[in-house]
Amino acid sequence: MVGTSSILVIRDSFMGYGLENFCIPKHYEEDLEYVLIPAGIIGDRIERVARDIFMEVGREPLVCLCVLKGGFKFCSDLLDHMNQLNRNLALTSTPVTVDFIRLKSYTCIFAFHYSRDNNHEYFSDCCFEIPDRFVVGYALDYNEHFRDLN
Repeated sequence: MVGTSSILVIRDSFMGYGLENFCIPKHYEEDLEYVLIPAGIIGDRIERVARDIFMEVGREPLVCLCVLKGGFKFCSDLLDHMNQLNRNLALTSTPVTVDFIRLKSYTCIFAFHYSRDNNHEYFSDCCFEIPDRFVVGYALDYNEHFRDLN
C-alpha cells in the first residue's frame, strides 16, 4: 500500500465554522448546525492528493475506481487535477482509465497502479480524518437532500 499525503485530522472537539460565514441555501439553513470543512480546504487537499498520486505513479497507467453516487464529485475533482498535472508537468502523458461501481454503502475511491510486470499497487491516500458525526454536502446526501452543498 502506498500513500504519501499526510491526513488532515479534524479533532472531535472541533465544533465547525458558523453558518453565517458561508453562503448556505435558505432551504437548508434550519437543518444545518455548522460547516465542518469549507469547500476551499477540500479542494486544496484533493489537489495535494492528486499531485502525490501523480508523482508516485510516474508514467505507469492508472485505473481509478469511483464508488457511486457519493464518490463522483471527489473522483471528478481528483481526475481534473491529475489531468492538469498530466498536461502541464509530464514530458509524456500518463494513461488514466476511470471505472464506476455502485454500492449501497459508500466506502471510498480507490486507485490502482498497474506496473509492467502486472504486480498491482494499491494507493490509499486519504484527505481527511473527521469526527464520528453525521455529515452532508460535497455530494454526500441524506435521502437525496444536501448533495448540492459545497
